[in-house]
Order: sequence, then structure tokens, then C-alpha cells
Amino acid sequence: MTNFLPNLAEQSTGNNSMSMILMIVIYAAIFAALYFFLIRPNSKRKKEEAQMRNSLEIGDEITTIGGIMGRVVAIKDDEDAIIIETGSDRVKMKFKKWCISTVDTVKETTPEQKPEKKSFFGKKKSNDVEPKTDTKE
Repeated sequence: MTNFLPNLAEQSTGNNSMSMILMIVIYAAIFAALYFFLIRPNSKRKKEEAQMRNSLEIGDEITTIGGIMGRVVAIKDDEDAIIIETGSDRVKMKFKKWCISTVDTVKETTPEQKPEKKSFFGKKKSNDVEPKTDTKE
């Protein structure tokens, strides 16, 4: 057993730097895959939810995470809360903004507000291409 360790150390000195670089590349690839498949989509979703909650207006129809549906009648920014009205009996309830699941009101979007379409690699898609027309002279 004692003769095995010096022989192992002598054999691994030439190939040690190459295997170390390969190990670092593999760890970097694993971290990049985790970032693009787990971390980035989650942060993107949270950002969209925060933007949706901050763009609430009075009169919007919403659904809470508990399934309660109602219409926003007041927004209290100092308390980070909203007051909704449910049903025909006009029951008013106060909720925190974080409990809003969806905004059910369909809002008209102008062409300036529409998000730009991007390809898989982040480049803008060009819709400015004019169709070819054959003209006979």
C-alpha cells in the first residue's frame, strides 16, 4: 500500500493540468445549464408578476391566489394593499398585493406597448420585409 502512493503521484504529474481544466469546464457548463433552465426563467416570471401587480387600476377584475374573484375599488400604496368588491351584494375585502394571481380585465394595447418579438438568440425579428411582386412591363 505504501508503494502505491508514490507511483500514483509520478504518473499523474503530466496529465494533471489537462484534467483540472476539463473539470473546470464541466463545472462551468453545469452551472450555465442550471442558470438558463432554472434561475433565469424564475426571475423572469417574478419580474412579470411584479409588473402586473404594479399596473393594477381601479375597475380591474382580478383573481386572488385563494380563488376569490372581484373588482378593484381602491388601491392603497402606503399599505401595499387593495380593496376588492365581490358579488352583487358588494362585499368589500382588503388584500395584500402579493396575493393577486391574475388580472382578468382585457386591456387594449397600442402598437407602442406591444413587446418586440425576438428570435431564439435575442435578435429582433424583422417584419419590415416587403413581399415580392412580379410586374410585367
